[in-house]
This record gives sequence, C-alpha cells and structure tokens, in this order.
Amino acid sequence: MKIIIIDYGMGNLKSVQNHLIRLGYPAIISSNRNDILSADKLILPGVGHFAEGMKKLKEYDLIESMNKKVLEDKCPILGICLGMQLFTEFSEEGNTNGLGWIKAKTKKFVFAGIQKELKIPHMGWNTINFRFKSNLFMDIPDDSSFYFVHSYYVECGHEEDILAETEYGIKFTSVIGRDNIFGTQFHPEKSHQAGIQLLKNFIELNRDV
Repeated sequence: MKIIIIDYGMGNLKSVQNHLIRLGYPAIISSNRNDILSADKLILPGVGHFAEGMKKLKEYDLIESMNKKVLEDKCPILGICLGMQLFTEFSEEGNTNGLGWIKAKTKKFVFAGIQKELKIPHMGWNTINFRFKSNLFMDIPDDSSFYFVHSYYVECGHEEDILAETEYGIKFTSVIGRDNIFGTQFHPEKSHQAGIQLLKNFIELNRDV
C-alpha cells in the first residue's frame, strides 16, 4: 500500500509519518505529482493560514493531480486541521476559495455575551460526539477526547457530511466524511491512543477493495 502525506510547505508532516511508521505503514512525505497519482491513500495535514495554504497548493502545482486522484479516481484522503478546512468551498480566513470538495464554509469563531470568556484559538483537549456511524470510528468510544488548535471551524451545507461534532461555545463540525473524503479538525497525531486508532482506521478503510 502506498500512503502519501502531501507536502505543500504547511504543517508538521513528520509527526504524522512517524506515527504511521510505528503502526507498520511506510508512509511517504512527498510533493511529487506522480506519487500523488499512484497513491492508495492520501493525507493532507496542515497548520496555518487558509489563504496561504491554497497559495502553497497552487505554487507546488498540486491541485490538478489532487482533483484527479480524489474526485475522479476516488482515492481516500484524510485532511487534518487546516487540511480539512481546505476541502471547503470558501474561508473567511483571507476570504479565499478552497478546493470545493465539500459543500461547506470555513468560518471564524465569534463569541459574544456569556460566551465571551472563551478564548480563541480553541486549544487543548475536547470531546467529539458521533453523528453518523463510520468505520473511521472503529474501536473509538463516543465522547473520546482529541487535541484541537484552531481559530476557524467548518460549517457544512449537508448534514450528512458531519460525522462528528464538538462543542466550544457552539457546536461545530469536528469530523467530516463524504464518499472517499474525510477530515478531522483535531490533530489525531497529537491525540494519544484515540488519535492513533483513527489514523489506523483510515489506512484500513476499504483495505479489501
């Protein structure tokens, strides 16, 4: 199995790679389009500004090959944090269009009134609540805790794309899933056993297909 962690100059890719290698999956960090086109699984991590992330994907000339692999070939992909947000149509962070793979917008946390004491970014451990059954959650109990660091959240246009939600002042989407496209707002690579299990589950998705 060829697992490619897409390198577009955003985020700590090595941490994700190290966890996958410990699980026995020899993941490769690459920005090579041929690697992406020949992958069995893709992972798009990311930390930082949405507009900069889209700019980097364009500079690395990755969007065409990613679109082909994900939208046409239906290769499973997991977006992590900014990586998940880049799947949306538009972000308030830089007022920038995203990849448009998921009917959703990336919006900034805004707290007022009784919620004003909540800090931005949302940082630290928080629980996720499953909305729909998914093999991505195999052997992970509902209400498990994961590690978050983000100031923006994804608002989905289709309820069925919301696999799990988390509450921080408001309920927001913490896991998305549509066909072969998955994303987590939290960092599974920083989330101890539950996060490692989720990474394993993603790699094992459709293993026999």
